[in-house]
Amino acid sequence: MKLSTKGRYAVMAMVDLARHAQAKPVSLSDIATRQEISLSYLEQLFARLRRAGLVKSVRGPGGGYRLARGSADTRVSDIILAVDEPISATRCTEMGATGCRADRSKCLTHDLWEELGNQIHIFLSSVTLLDVLERKLASRLLEAPAPANSDTMAAAS
Repeated sequence: MKLSTKGRYAVMAMVDLARHAQAKPVSLSDIATRQEISLSYLEQLFARLRRAGLVKSVRGPGGGYRLARGSADTRVSDIILAVDEPISATRCTEMGATGCRADRSKCLTHDLWEELGNQIHIFLSSVTLLDVLERKLASRLLEAPAPANSDTMAAAS
């Protein structure tokens, strides 16, 4: 699974906004410069983020954008979904009980990839902008349970 630039850039821009919007609104041109993202692309992303209620725009001199909620209350999954980025590891579309094959059946690994997508969504829903700003992700990953050793699993079979 690969997250497109739309989702990655939206998260990068929102983290930048969270870092720099303490005293005054932040202009998109400042974010574009710092993050090396096209200004026109950011304008498109922020229109979607605004419609989703994640940012507020401030007009006039010294205007720009602010977070609509605090960085501790803004989840990475909300940002990605706001820019229409699906969090999915399957090639299937939303089709309920039917699958991705021509005969509408599920491929052999469908459930594996679907669960991976669910786990990614759960993880991104647990991460806030504040977590990213405070670099809390590395410690969270270290606390995660270690995967079972393949040798141990083979011996148990």
